[in-house]
Amino acid sequence: MENRTRSFELDDLSAFVAVARAGGFREAARISGSSASGLSNALRRLETRLGTRLLHRSTRSISLTETGARLFEQLSPALAVAFGKE
Repeated sequence: MENRTRSFELDDLSAFVAVARAGGFREAARISGSSASGLSNALRRLETRLGTRLLHRSTRSISLTETGARLFEQLSPALAVAFGKE
């Protein structure tokens, strides 16, 4: 069960980075081949687990909160290395 939890956490972190890079859920879904609703659910889980908002959401756009921007800066290089996308 512990590995499964880690997998979900990594997937949720990856979803956050994908949405932040793409600038929105639909574009991130198109690029990643997943659904916008799946990415939204992953972000909601991550924000709940961390106890803070990572994105400001509107019907037409997203932007990073201050916490989201800091997390994105730290995660981007680490995930690129983890997935061999340096």
